[in-house]
Amino acid sequence: MRAASPLPSPPSSSVERDTPPVVRLPGSLSLVLPAHNEEANVGVVVERALTVLPQFTDRFEIIVVDDGSRDRTGPIVDALAAVHPEVRVIHHAQNKGYGGALTSGFRVATGDHIMFMDSDRQFDIADLALLSPFAAAFDIVAGFRMERNDPFHRRVFAEIFNVTVRVLFGVHLRDIDCAFKIFRGDLLRSMELTAPGALINTEIQAMARRQCATIEQVGVHHYPRIAGAATGGSSRVILRAMRETVVLWWRMHRYQPANVAVHHRGPYVLGDAAVAVVSAAGVAAVLGVVRRLSGRR
Repeated sequence: MRAASPLPSPPSSSVERDTPPVVRLPGSLSLVLPAHNEEANVGVVVERALTVLPQFTDRFEIIVVDDGSRDRTGPIVDALAAVHPEVRVIHHAQNKGYGGALTSGFRVATGDHIMFMDSDRQFDIADLALLSPFAAAFDIVAGFRMERNDPFHRRVFAEIFNVTVRVLFGVHLRDIDCAFKIFRGDLLRSMELTAPGALINTEIQAMARRQCATIEQVGVHHYPRIAGAATGGSSRVILRAMRETVVLWWRMHRYQPANVAVHHRGPYVLGDAAVAVVSAAGVAAVLGVVRRLSGRR
């Protein structure tokens, strides 16, 4: 296995002072790591998790989903699984997308809590210490990137998307797509998730809102990518996310929360009103163009 460089150091000593003492989780933990062509990163991430997670729980599993990688990601994680019984590997013959990878991991997760994190070394599993104090009191503990180390255009798209999600679904998270969250296991397992791409974060939170799930938001650290290539900000991914957002908005009107939810909410009224206004404006614009073209004949 090729040795990879260590995790980047925290930017300043203040980060270490802000990290609270470890609060152990009430029960077992499943950590789901989606990985697509992350041969330079995934081994470091898994080994780091194997070192850190025993501080939080005596029972944990690390589920790596090799999402159709064409590099050495698969052999690297298979070698780790052969040595460490806590590591489980799922291989996708073809790339199913970020949502498809997470869903595969969630389906086999057995923990009382389920967490997911990217395999690109932009997060440090040790930041679980920031989330674990809230895990017993909340259904979801959602991290948000205190300083996002991504290109400017990705940050702009993220802000626009966050506003769209608030309006359409009534989900008010500071960083909807932050890949550092921990869930009550039975809550996540009750959801029939279908989003194949990055919209899975929105799908989970929209369903959680309908189930009146309790959420706490916590700032986490986000490091620059030092190896591998990011694909989440490509135009193809963004256009697909826009299309999937409309489909999800429509599908949520037929969504029936699972029996695990004690209280239910209906669809978000403000989102319906916003769609109605935008649709009416679009129809009016089209009719205006048609009238002008007809008048020229």
